[in-house]
Amino acid sequence: MTQRDNPWQSYRKVTTQTATSEHLVLMLYDGAIKFLKQGLAGFRFTDPRECNETINNNILRAQDIIHELNARLNMEEGGEIADNFRRLYNYFYSRLTEANLKKKKPPIEEVIGHLCVLRDAWEEMLRRDRGDATTSPEISRKFA
Repeated sequence: MTQRDNPWQSYRKVTTQTATSEHLVLMLYDGAIKFLKQGLAGFRFTDPRECNETINNNILRAQDIIHELNARLNMEEGGEIADNFRRLYNYFYSRLTEANLKKKKPPIEEVIGHLCVLRDAWEEMLRRDRGDATTSPEISRKFA
């Protein structure tokens, strides 16, 4: 199926190309959480191959997103907050590596919990700043 045949792919492409930096961060959090939940679903498979592939592939996708979140940090302007996010993202990445190597649920569940808190806080910040044109670019420069 080509992109032309798949309206969902077209929609996703347009959405990511037109979203603000702040909304892209929200989308990245959503994607990481989604992939980690799909990875957890892999533990239910009885076929070892299907179980391992599902867990591995989805953890790797989530790690790619976490890497992107980390790369988006503006370390020059973000100061201590950006440093803290860097350490947090590196910790998430490490925990997911451990989960993938040992095929264990708890590290995945832990990272999902943290990502949900960050995602919800980010969404709330966007909601509050929606009408304030002076705050949004500042957030974008430092953290997105």
